[in-house]
Amino acid sequence: MPRKTNDVTRSQSGRKAVEHGAVHVPAPGEGKRGEQGYLGYLLRQAHAAVRLTMERTLADLGVTSPQFAVLTMLNAYPGLSGADVARLTFLTPQTVGVIIRNLERDGAIVMTPHPVHGRIQQWTLTPRGATLLKTCRQRVLELEKRLARNLDSKAETTIRRWLAGIAADLQED
Repeated sequence: MPRKTNDVTRSQSGRKAVEHGAVHVPAPGEGKRGEQGYLGYLLRQAHAAVRLTMERTLADLGVTSPQFAVLTMLNAYPGLSGADVARLTFLTPQTVGVIIRNLERDGAIVMTPHPVHGRIQQWTLTPRGATLLKTCRQRVLELEKRLARNLDSKAETTIRRWLAGIAADLQED
């Protein structure tokens, strides 16, 4: 008996879509993945796309998106504890512990004991870490420009204010 095959067509995004009973999965920007979608879903979808692009951008440097976040926060706020870094980067303390161990092993950060609470470990960038962050930041700034390329300064300010406001408002819940 001859084998039955499905006809294959290409969607607007170039992805293959199987017809004859298969469900069409919308591409980003279509249906519930577009303007009809829930804001929370759209934020998560955008975050996933940005994170994947950032991972690809930093891969040849051996830096992950979470590592970049840790380096950025330690540069902005030297002397943070691992718990502080976890809160600021939205990572679990366990994940931050692994990241910190790897960055320390690679010579990008160094630990110093807290001057009053000796059991608290404070982390700062080394010169090597600052150089690595500078290289990463140059690449990430290109991504930032891409994110804002269709926005005028007023729209960008409004979006930044809106996103920061959501975080501040929902933090209280």
